[in-house]
Amino acid sequence: MSTHSLRNTPPGPGIGRAVPPASDDEPSAAQRLRYPAVIMLCLTQLILVIDNSVVNVALPQIRHALGFSATGLSWVVTSYALVFGGLVLLSGKVGSIIGPRRALLIGVSIFIVASALGGAATTPAMLVAARVLQGLGAALAAPGTLVLLMSITRPGPQRARAMSVFVLSIGIGAGLGLVLGGLLTTSLGWEWVMFINVPLGLVVLAGVRLLVPEAPRAPARLDAGGAVASTIGMTALVYGLIKAESQGWTGPPVLASFALAAAGLLTLILIERRHAAPVVPLEFFTRIRSAAPLLAMMLIPAGQAGVLYFAALFTQNALGFTPLQTGLSVLPFSAALLVTNLQTSRLATRYGERVVGSLGMLALLVGLVWMSRIDAADTFASGLLGPFVLLGLGAGLTVAPLTAVIMHQVPDRLGAASSLNQAMQQLGGALGLAVMTTVYGAAAAGGEAGAISAALTAGVVFPLLALTLFATWARPTTR
Repeated sequence: MSTHSLRNTPPGPGIGRAVPPASDDEPSAAQRLRYPAVIMLCLTQLILVIDNSVVNVALPQIRHALGFSATGLSWVVTSYALVFGGLVLLSGKVGSIIGPRRALLIGVSIFIVASALGGAATTPAMLVAARVLQGLGAALAAPGTLVLLMSITRPGPQRARAMSVFVLSIGIGAGLGLVLGGLLTTSLGWEWVMFINVPLGLVVLAGVRLLVPEAPRAPARLDAGGAVASTIGMTALVYGLIKAESQGWTGPPVLASFALAAAGLLTLILIERRHAAPVVPLEFFTRIRSAAPLLAMMLIPAGQAGVLYFAALFTQNALGFTPLQTGLSVLPFSAALLVTNLQTSRLATRYGERVVGSLGMLALLVGLVWMSRIDAADTFASGLLGPFVLLGLGAGLTVAPLTAVIMHQVPDRLGAASSLNQAMQQLGGALGLAVMTTVYGAAAAGGEAGAISAALTAGVVFPLLALTLFATWARPTTR
């Protein structure tokens, strides 16, 4: 099915009017980018990104207030990541069936209720349950953001601009979450890192209802076998990677999780080979041209997650920064990302996604190598400022072209592409932290700065592999 035929398919009953993008021969007014709609979709993604980092800053206060054990506290983060990562493949398929806009609205509604319950939690069990519910809402909402963004934009410069704004919301969210978490925790209390999602979520609900039209559905029976297998496989894989940070790669729970993940994903492949409407279309992985960008999308967050994690360790443990100062220290990264992001759509239109994205990945690689040279004598200015700026410049050039290439590969399977895009990011973040914290622990005898340097040096392999895959096999889309 072509992109044109998909976008002009009548929506199912009760879904709302699907509005196809303007064609080349329509008046220019109809071809203008719908910035209010794009901003609403970007705000949705921003909330989901902020939720991870804003909670991390509040963990010490949460432990003291609710009486978490040292091991139990990790479930505040782990439970959200497990449910999000485990269900995101399934939720993309659900969104394709019921409509991505409807799935997004349901997901955001669940996320708002869960956030209110989390802020009102008085026991560890209540907060973890709320985080599980947040993960469910986020998994249901996340795939629809990209699908709807594609449906309201035209291929070429317009879509490249929208994608740049979308990626900017992700980059700003990573830094803003740390700053916002520090401000809320110190001024209002840890509860507000949860409560803040309620007014933001209500704005998203109202804005999406008013401004964003529904995209065409792809009516089909839900692939029940694929849904179960993908959920089991992804949940087990994410859990194994998370536990590998603390228990090592050969710990019994880790090995059992990886074995279950392998069984689930193998079963998924066997089921999807014969299903007419699979949860995970296997054509994404049957050719290196389509698989390479997805693998690159997993490897980029793997390196970035380690950068932010170990930069926070260095600033607080070695430099004595407060949580708020640590959050502010990330602002050079966000500012540099903003600078390049404003130019990415123009550059991608002129030179193509492969050239621009590869240049960005090269900057990420050099920035990570630079940061890995950090030692105990370094200050923030000498050890982190320059790498943060270079990493921000690279991120601004990388993520939008990479996302565009992934979303253009199978135009009649946008829901699946968006789900895989989100799933690869979840896996990448967990993989990067697992590998780099293992190296950090093994090198701990050499002191804090030496262990951080060793961990970051190990992380260099992630952007290097991503650059190799993307530069060699990415398919241009907008040039």
